Amino acid sequence: MARSAGGRKIVLRNRKARHEFQILEELEAGLVLEGAEVKSLRVGKASFNDAYAAVEDGELWLHNLHISPYESAHIDLPNPLRRRKLLVHRRELQRLTVRTTERGMTLVPLDLHFARGRAKVTLGLARGKKLYDKRESLKRDVMRREVERALHGKDDRG
Repeated sequence: MARSAGGRKIVLRNRKARHEFQILEELEAGLVLEGAEVKSLRVGKASFNDAYAAVEDGELWLHNLHISPYESAHIDLPNPLRRRKLLVHRRELQRLTVRTTERGMTLVPLDLHFARGRAKVTLGLARGKKLYDKRESLKRDVMRREVERALHGKDDRG
């Protein structure tokens, strides 16, 4: 588990999210967990494969977050892929409801972390990238790295 600035313990990052989507804004939401799921998260037994968030019946839900069962827990093991409720303020929920109904907009989990002992998910309001957008992003990243290497004198080409 990595510690970032601000005292957050980052459990899991969604590396594919920034490659596959253009993140327009970010927000933090609380995560409702059951039983030993917290212990599994603290050990790092989770995966964001195909995870997404959606507003359903006036509530925000996280789908397809896989939290492996904790080895030492033997009773009341919840389904590892069940949908989990996310906690946000009412105004944020109303704003997200409007924004996600726009064409091509979705909520993507960016990371899962603990803040002051509570499990939190950073969600990104995102729009899917086209193939040419991904190529453009890769070119931009390569150019930025080359400029940084040149500025810091770490040119390893001879």
